[in-house]
Amino acid sequence: MAEKQTAGRDILGKFAPKFAELNDDVLFGEVWSREKELSPRDRSMITVSALIAGGNFEQLTPHLQKAKANGVTKDEIAEIITHLSFYVGWPKAWSAFNIAKEIYTD
Repeated sequence: MAEKQTAGRDILGKFAPKFAELNDDVLFGEVWSREKELSPRDRSMITVSALIAGGNFEQLTPHLQKAKANGVTKDEIAEIITHLSFYVGWPKAWSAFNIAKEIYTD
């Protein structure tokens, strides 16, 4: 079972309480917990790919950390980003690699 998410409430709870509730309870509570339909590892790979494709690098760091915790290896992340580079753009791949290096350096 997925760990209870509180980042929305922690970061935006006072400023945007409804958004924080939807983030924590619906997105991370209901959607991410549907593990029979799609594993957390697969969800992480899809989410990381979507964030890179959209150039949403501010959200990439926590999702790469989550991907690592969900069992996505350094070699797999490198392959995902390499593959994506041809579809989403070389500069986005460079940006993603710079963030991934930080997360996957042990």
